[in-house]
Amino acid sequence: MTSVLEPVLDLTYPVTSMFTGSAFNRNIHRVFQDKQIEDLWLPYFNVTTDITASAMRVHKDGSLWRYVRASMTLSGYLPPLCDPKDGHLLMDGGYINNLPADIARSMGAKTVIAIDVGSQDETDLSTYGDSLSGWWLLWKRLNPWADKIKVPDMAEIQSRLAYVSCVRQLEVVKSSSYCEYLRPPIDCFKTMDFGKFDQIYDVGYQYGKALFGGWSRGDVIEKMLTDRRSADLIESRRADVLAFPSSGFTDLAEIVSRIEPPTSYVSDGCADGEESDCLTEYEEDAGPDCSRDEGGSPEGASPSTASEMEEEKSILRHRRCLPQDPLSSAVDT
Repeated sequence: MTSVLEPVLDLTYPVTSMFTGSAFNRNIHRVFQDKQIEDLWLPYFNVTTDITASAMRVHKDGSLWRYVRASMTLSGYLPPLCDPKDGHLLMDGGYINNLPADIARSMGAKTVIAIDVGSQDETDLSTYGDSLSGWWLLWKRLNPWADKIKVPDMAEIQSRLAYVSCVRQLEVVKSSSYCEYLRPPIDCFKTMDFGKFDQIYDVGYQYGKALFGGWSRGDVIEKMLTDRRSADLIESRRADVLAFPSSGFTDLAEIVSRIEPPTSYVSDGCADGEESDCLTEYEEDAGPDCSRDEGGSPEGASPSTASEMEEEKSILRHRRCLPQDPLSSAVDT
């Protein structure tokens, strides 16, 4: 969109966006053709903001040019891109995660070099009081002798509001132990300075050349990798200690809490009127040798034997009087 004619021809009635997106799509497709993300030589992902589901989307497969285009979709300038997989509307991932070093970490990277190329917002703004007249601002801007008033316009206010959520994420990345945070000297460039690509490219190249050249001469990279491996080892050992506590300590409370309480089988079928039926069936199964004497115990049985038989009768009584499982009945049949 650096050409003057292309954006002019791509202008449309601004219901959703100022441009149709066709010219930008052609430029992106010209670079990436029909390549798929999963076919790239190096593992690649990008992040978009799913405004249909109000969530972050991480793309690791699919049409490369479409998801690159979606990750560059700024509100008000380009329309959201329809995801060919589910039809969700996708926009710039910077609205929710402008520096996704945590995503790279979750994909297995031990050391992440995060390069922040986001534009810096102006913080030295003018104080204008409790109300603001647009006519007054217009006069200040048209009058060459008037003091310059630094007040964000409507588009800048919307942009700042959209990127507020990713500020905290950026601070987390800066303070993380697995990430090397870098920022080239590009504060003089704005988000929409696509026409200054060559200048921005040259600034980034010179910055990276000087930085990594110094790192290689001072063994910074090797030391960085060694420190990361040591940190990962300490973290893994800490996780092992938490997962497998010392054998010299026994947590009785935890052992007791794992014991399931005994289950009581209450037989509704063995009411007073049915208890005799259960006993009758038990006696029939027991045979004629288990006839009872007047004391209620089998003839010729010792007290211990009588007690054991009473326990067996009690168990059998419960088994016979409990409701039968229909599934087991079907299997038996």
